[in-house]
Amino acid sequence: MEYLGLLGSVALLIWLAMRGIDIVFSAVLCSLIVIVTNGLPIAEGITEYFSFGPLGAFTFAGKFFLLFIAGAMFGRVMGDSQAAASIALALVARLGAHRALWITVLSCALLTYGGVVVFVVIFAMYPLGLRLLKEADIPKRLFCAALALGAGTFTLSALPGTPSIQNVISAVALGTDLFAGGWLGLVGAVIMFSGGMWYLERQRVRAAANGEHFVAGPRDQIAVEHGDDGDHPPWQIAILPLALVLLTIILPRVITAMIDEATLNSSGGLVELLRFAVGQPIVWPSVALSLGTLLAIALFPGVRRRALLTMGLGVNDAIMPLINTAAVIGFGGVVTHTAGFEGFTRLMLDSGLPPLPSMFASVSLVSAITGSASGGLQIFMQTMAPAYLAMGIEPGTLHRVATMASGGFDSLPHCGAIVAMLTITGLTHREAYRDVGIITVVIPVVATVCVMALVALTQ
Repeated sequence: MEYLGLLGSVALLIWLAMRGIDIVFSAVLCSLIVIVTNGLPIAEGITEYFSFGPLGAFTFAGKFFLLFIAGAMFGRVMGDSQAAASIALALVARLGAHRALWITVLSCALLTYGGVVVFVVIFAMYPLGLRLLKEADIPKRLFCAALALGAGTFTLSALPGTPSIQNVISAVALGTDLFAGGWLGLVGAVIMFSGGMWYLERQRVRAAANGEHFVAGPRDQIAVEHGDDGDHPPWQIAILPLALVLLTIILPRVITAMIDEATLNSSGGLVELLRFAVGQPIVWPSVALSLGTLLAIALFPGVRRRALLTMGLGVNDAIMPLINTAAVIGFGGVVTHTAGFEGFTRLMLDSGLPPLPSMFASVSLVSAITGSASGGLQIFMQTMAPAYLAMGIEPGTLHRVATMASGGFDSLPHCGAIVAMLTITGLTHREAYRDVGIITVVIPVVATVCVMALVALTQ
């Protein structure tokens, strides 16, 4: 019953998500099924495991609340002021509308590899992406896939040196650095990027041949009337708020890397600010987004006259993505407390498979059940990694392959980041998940398997 309830609840959550059922209702229902079938205390299961535990819904919501509202305000202001549209039109004029997907992927990749949190990238890129899609007449579902490729695949798990939470988790747990398994990561990144772009371009051509067009959602803030281009601010001015956000996030990392450790450990206002900026991956990007919002309001008269109303609407835009994502995270929090989940981890260790395939299956399974790459990898590193090191896997190889493996089956339909992206973009799983799933599940899994084959050939 424990295993049946665990597997059945995950399958039910995926099925409900694909059917378009409200994700908060689905997550609570499936959490109750897990609690009952695994004999967990109902009161504690709802109030602690689901709500306020380490992987609880409200723990996540409280941690990311400021980031979500700051990102949504920035996106709303950039959209209402037509600044995003101005930047998009400038890019289209220089690179061509047909390269909208390339622009999206490369922009997202640069942001995430520079240390920008995925949720920030979604909010920052969305108003720009909307106008790119409108000009290129590309279906909105492909924007989600391009966003996922640039922000949620090779820059988070494969590229050596990435400051992503997955890479940091592996480095801390194994005593390696962020560049561990570098050549393996580069091979995996090339496979993910080239495979993803091949798929996106193939789908773009096919969509045009099938007569698919861009259709704006009811909450999308873009100008759709003909002859509205004269209302756009010059792109050189429009890009300043976005540049401020990125520089505010990235510059402290660059400056910190350039100064010596003794200076960094000294006292002083500027040094303390640098330490705060580098050590706050959520609060500091929120500050950066807020500064970008204020600069946009100061620069663009169209939103300056109704600044408070626009910011208020932005905050409102953030509520449902935050709640939906938190609910799915809470489901994962319940799952990790079950005996069935613990049994799955023991089963993989005792499976008799060779070390690398067994490790890949273990990380993939834990990430799939929890719907979280970082959550699954954290659990794996705490409970199972020492056993695989004892089997003879080199720490650098374990670091890179495990990190890549965590970024595959984590992106099933109940993944919190997938739910947030679809909620923000106003699309359903039925509309967009097939493309997103191929980009974030199929291609990363293929890349990880190829890397494991390389490891086997070189040993």
